[in-house]
Amino acid sequence: MASYFESMKRIAILNGPNLDRLGLREPEIYGHTTLAGLEAELRKEFGPAVELEFFQSNHEGALIDRIAALADAKAGGLVINPGAFTHTSVALRDALLGAKLPAVEVHISNIYQREEFRHNSLTAPACIAVISGLGLEGYHAAVRFLLKR
Repeated sequence: MASYFESMKRIAILNGPNLDRLGLREPEIYGHTTLAGLEAELRKEFGPAVELEFFQSNHEGALIDRIAALADAKAGGLVINPGAFTHTSVALRDALLGAKLPAVEVHISNIYQREEFRHNSLTAPACIAVISGLGLEGYHAAVRFLLKR
């Protein structure tokens, strides 16, 4: 495992609207683990070999500002769960494209088993991969994928 940590040291995990409510909001869909619990699980798995930076906002502009800051800082990669902005935000898509960072879009639920409006992602074409329906394991898979690139 250590060999794939060598090429990348800093990965940001960005979460969009309502993900601060993990563990409370619709646990039948999103589970009982809180956002803080997810962060702890990721830190436990990846340890000190990679710098994980976490950010959550319910505000589109704050997410866009963070993506720009990560691009300027030359972050090694980005895992993003845009939440509902997935389906509505051209601005978030443009920020991801402009950042030129390897990004993986993650969705806890399988968006293709949900309402039809959730089947379309405006942000996915700006990402190198999309993970949907693996629960919180999707975040772990996304980080592993970025570290192996």
